[in-house]
Amino acid sequence: MAISGAASGLTQMLALFGLTGCMAVGLLFLTAGIAQWRHRALLPGVIANYRLLPASLVGPAAMALPLVEVATGAALLIGLHPLAVVIAMALLLLFAGAMAVNIRRGRGHIDCGCGHGALRHPIGWSLVARNAALAALLGLRLAFTPSFTAMDMATALAGGIAIALLCLLFQSLSALTASPLHRR
Repeated sequence: MAISGAASGLTQMLALFGLTGCMAVGLLFLTAGIAQWRHRALLPGVIANYRLLPASLVGPAAMALPLVEVATGAALLIGLHPLAVVIAMALLLLFAGAMAVNIRRGRGHIDCGCGHGALRHPIGWSLVARNAALAALLGLRLAFTPSFTAMDMATALAGGIAIALLCLLFQSLSALTASPLHRR
């Protein structure tokens, strides 16, 4: 009986981690999508710099990406599960793959396009790892789907906000250290 209770507690904890991931990624996608929309004149250049899409698809991708990110972020936050989780995982892994390809090509200097229009943020293995870790965290939401109490939801939201803020903080610090002003 104790083993069953421990397994149930572990399942609940892993599910809560997955829900926390949904909140964090939802907030990250919302903020990135809104920032990309605000700076949409720059986004086609950022996407073109990856050199992965034909020129004819860069414009449509630049128009669609902020909308997809905002919609996916909102869907994660309101709990549209599992489709939103699958789409978010696919986006994170797509972004990680695009960055990895360019890093391997020796193009680690290009901007990640993560949403900060005013700050250039070069791609790097840390961003690839971050996206893979966030996708894995979302995977917990697919694997474990118990019901949550109001306290669980509040805990997941607080944890998600903390994770999102940490991601944004490290992203901003990385962008600032890559800035020409930092090198003076």
